[in-house]
Amino acid sequence: MAESDAEELSDLPPSAKLVFKVLEYNGPMTQKGIVEESMLSARTVRYALERLEEIDTVEEDVYFADARQNLYEIVQPETETEPEAPAAADD
Repeated sequence: MAESDAEELSDLPPSAKLVFKVLEYNGPMTQKGIVEESMLSARTVRYALERLEEIDTVEEDVYFADARQNLYEIVQPETETEPEAPAAADD
């Protein structure tokens, strides 16, 4: 996790941090699954997910097994790779 992401997470309420950890540990989950795993109320989980989405830490996707629900997962930060310098020609 990038340092800026850690700073943004530290400013969130404890419920959002717990939801983040549940997703980090279990991988993509539905809201219902997060409620069961975290033992938070559905309303609290909904609020936590909204906060996590606001800082682009969690993304919402379609849950194909049940289209009435959404699947939430942690956004993987893109690693910046430096382009390789061309090899020096030997004279």
